[in-house]
Amino acid sequence: MAAPLILASASPRRLALLRQIGIEPDAVEPAELDETPLPGELPVAHARRLADAKAEAVARRHPEAFVLAADTVVGVGRRILPKAEDVATARRCLELLSGRRHRVEGGLVLRAPGGRIGRRLSTTRVAFKRLSEDEIVGYLAGGEWHGKAGGYAIQGSAAAFVPWIEGSYSNVVGLDLAQVHALLDGLGWRAEEPPAGQPE
Repeated sequence: MAAPLILASASPRRLALLRQIGIEPDAVEPAELDETPLPGELPVAHARRLADAKAEAVARRHPEAFVLAADTVVGVGRRILPKAEDVATARRCLELLSGRRHRVEGGLVLRAPGGRIGRRLSTTRVAFKRLSEDEIVGYLAGGEWHGKAGGYAIQGSAAAFVPWIEGSYSNVVGLDLAQVHALLDGLGWRAEEPPAGQPE
């Protein structure tokens, strides 16, 4: 019997991304950690630390399973942009991103049964056009920013703000699918095959 796969994330976007490449986790179990950056912590270190912590927390409860965890951080220079939980925070993020490039750092960790661990980091560079006040007001009114790192969702109407991207698009949404596939394959995860004669 194949070992189960657990997605250690509360993000519906990450689940949808996995399904996009035909991967259906056996369970979804958020780690529910404090995601506050440490003093002086840089975006790459933050993404790596949280992905590791999420995977470890869930793997302790399920040592027999493959546990996939991820963290997505929007960074401008050395600054980590927050997940926007209110309009004021979302506005500050959009004003900071307007007319400049930023990086989206995606930390990925896969813990396999027996204690094996695979880690990846995906960096995507994204350029924002210079936003007018009307564009900012209109985007804020739509509510897509809520709970999003950096205050925007590239898979939604904010796509109109992005004239240039370098790297993985799915990483900006929440999960670098090519890297996930490589991790799962490298550590030997296989989806359980349906019984003979049964529909897939």
